[in-house]
Amino acid sequence: MAGLALAAAAPPAAADYDRAERQRIETLPAEYRAWLEEVELIITEEELAAFFELEKDYQRDAFIERFWRVRDVYPDTARNEYRERWEERVYQSRQEFGGLKEDRSRMLLLNGPPAGRIESRCSLLKPLEVWYYDGSDQVRFEFFVVFYRQGSVYRLWRPFDGVEELTDTLMGDRGAGARGMADNDLLRDVTFRCVDGEKIAGAIYRILAEGTLAYEEVLGRLRETPESGASEWVATFNAYSTEVDADAPRLPGELALSFPGRHQSRTVVEGTLAVPADSATPADLAGYRSYNLMLTGEVLREDELFDNFRFKYDLPVAEVESAKLPLVFVRHLRPGDYRLVVKLEDLNGGAFYREERPLSVPQVDSAMPPPPPDDEETARLLAEANAALSSLETTLQIVEPAGEIQTGYVRFDTLVTGDGIDRVAFSLDGDALLTKRTPPYSVDLDLGEVPRPRELEVVAFAADGSELARDELLINAGGNRFSVDLVEPRSDRRYERSLTARAAVEVPEGKSVERLELFLDEARVATLYQEPWEQPIVLPPGDGIAYVRAVAYLPDGNSTEDLVFVNAPDYLEEIDVQFVEVFASVLDRSGRPVEGLGKGDFTVVEDGTPQQIVRFERVRDLPIHASILLDVSASMEGKLEASRAAALEFFEQAIEPKDRAAVITFNDHPNLAVKFTNDVRDLAGGLAGLKPERGTALYDSVVFALYYFNGIKGQRALLVLSDGKDESSRFSWEQTLEYARRAGVAIYTVALRDKAAHRKLSELARATGGRSFLIEDTAELAAIYEDVQRELRSKYLVAYQSSNTSDAKDFRSIDVRVARQGAEVKAMQGYYP
Repeated sequence: MAGLALAAAAPPAAADYDRAERQRIETLPAEYRAWLEEVELIITEEELAAFFELEKDYQRDAFIERFWRVRDVYPDTARNEYRERWEERVYQSRQEFGGLKEDRSRMLLLNGPPAGRIESRCSLLKPLEVWYYDGSDQVRFEFFVVFYRQGSVYRLWRPFDGVEELTDTLMGDRGAGARGMADNDLLRDVTFRCVDGEKIAGAIYRILAEGTLAYEEVLGRLRETPESGASEWVATFNAYSTEVDADAPRLPGELALSFPGRHQSRTVVEGTLAVPADSATPADLAGYRSYNLMLTGEVLREDELFDNFRFKYDLPVAEVESAKLPLVFVRHLRPGDYRLVVKLEDLNGGAFYREERPLSVPQVDSAMPPPPPDDEETARLLAEANAALSSLETTLQIVEPAGEIQTGYVRFDTLVTGDGIDRVAFSLDGDALLTKRTPPYSVDLDLGEVPRPRELEVVAFAADGSELARDELLINAGGNRFSVDLVEPRSDRRYERSLTARAAVEVPEGKSVERLELFLDEARVATLYQEPWEQPIVLPPGDGIAYVRAVAYLPDGNSTEDLVFVNAPDYLEEIDVQFVEVFASVLDRSGRPVEGLGKGDFTVVEDGTPQQIVRFERVRDLPIHASILLDVSASMEGKLEASRAAALEFFEQAIEPKDRAAVITFNDHPNLAVKFTNDVRDLAGGLAGLKPERGTALYDSVVFALYYFNGIKGQRALLVLSDGKDESSRFSWEQTLEYARRAGVAIYTVALRDKAAHRKLSELARATGGRSFLIEDTAELAAIYEDVQRELRSKYLVAYQSSNTSDAKDFRSIDVRVARQGAEVKAMQGYYP
């Protein structure tokens, strides 16, 4: 068994419900009691507490669906493989073991069926079973577990029980005599006198050889509650409740519904909740007064939760011109009959409005009239926004080609719906490519030999030149991209009284959007918590220039934004100003980080032109994303154990809760062993079970590792460990160096003995602001990784807006200098705009 996999502290095992929890479970309907029994080993404390808070069956049903959805390993498929697998194991446990409480059931549920299983009825032993795994859902290494019968159930045997616990002490003199025998004597008897005795004794020997504490740690890993994959969902689920306490103060309001248009096959449902301004309580913070209200809604269909939504409105008091606050929300629903429940909370005054009513959604084939005439002011204000909502029948979507990395010639197709398209224009990285007037609307692109991030844009136009639809695709973005794009409003249109803000959000794999905030100029007007990311916005009177800004947030606080100017004059051109962030290390003559430098100590020169530093920060608390690229080719025989031990030590020392690390191994091809995580146990698992074999594709693996950083902002570092030169890469050295310059990732390289490889790796490190090391013995690795870890925590962030406004895409050199005698600056040497 791989010792690295046991390096982290033993986690808690999956726990039984306590007495208080069981009392609460007994108050639930039978179907939910049964469900909680089935998921006892995988439901977290937070999820259980949230489930107890639910009062309606449709809410519980929605919770259960969400519970399984966040555990779905392949969410893009129609099946939920995780749920199917768990329910199959529940059925198997009940059939074979009579229930879910026995130790064998728990092992099966959490780790799956064993690769091998021995059932023994030897007269020397109590009835027992030996299970062998070559890895499981919980761990990646091989292990044995032994179960012995006690009474009518089987218990999991542990080393501190002693081998005597396995002997059948009820068998008269032979059993009594066994009590005084040493473990080795007992196992020797088992080996020669029991059927499969050699295998049984061998498994017990293996367990004892691990040591009691080490094996207990293994058992802890095998029995822990698995991560749900997206635990943040629990924190927000109950926030969508529409229940209001009977004695809570009430807020007056009028709810009007309309159906202003169609979005593909669904009808656009627009709700307008008019609240008297004098009934709401404004907040007053340092003279800034605003109304702040939270709207929560549920859409029920046949007594099941079909949709729920949440909006937050922030309305500056100075900009409220009407006696009523028009709070607008939008949903996309299929035609049919529903029941709508809405709750509005005045966050400042603590009062609530709640209404529940039938909702009959019609089939909409064309634009519908704006809101009912009983609120003429709101109807007038939102007429323009509703016109935008009704223009969504023509759609255009780029079909993403198969495969993650795109190079060479690639065909891009589009899906088009609706009529009236006269032509479709394609552009790549802002440069026009071609225009097609007849379907199929597709294009063949030469993306080059290196997988650079490229942006493809496709726009559909009507015969009069007006834009009907558009779509964008970032090619070679990787799985970590986080972006928001304002599809509406558009800078080429004019808006008078209102508009519809519509955003497209792309999130990293396994992440979800916590919220999307919409701003008109710098006043936040709405916060959306779920799709569609769409909101009507009323514009201030007059023809002044304004802008709409969308800011999307992940649960960990990371954010991204987009901004569009509204009604800007034609002569106002947008200048693409390059904002450049440089993470610099400053080392003294001994290679130690230099502390205490200030903004005035640094100068930055780009292509020979001095630049003005607009942001300076000592990097201590910014998150770090670090990946170790570990050579596991055949030449690493005898060196791999020390190499991965040093890598694990780096993870244990360097990775703090806000940081993320990944493990990428390579021989004749790269392999992403562990995705970005801050769980040292997962990182240790990725380092376990490695076998040195095959050749070395160093350059391909460096490109692959850098590609994996795409979409991640902030401080990024790649640690490369290899003992040989490249043997079989498709990418050349020159292509690899160019790609590294574009990536913006600091590369730290360690070459084992091979001076030729060291020269190449040194150039990579120098070009990207990292460092290079040449060592003779892997025993030196721990000290090197400690230096790297210290350097990553001792960097300076120097940022400037490039004075070069040229559209040229040529490489721009950067020279960062510091006014300190004997100090050396390590920073990237340039970038591609």
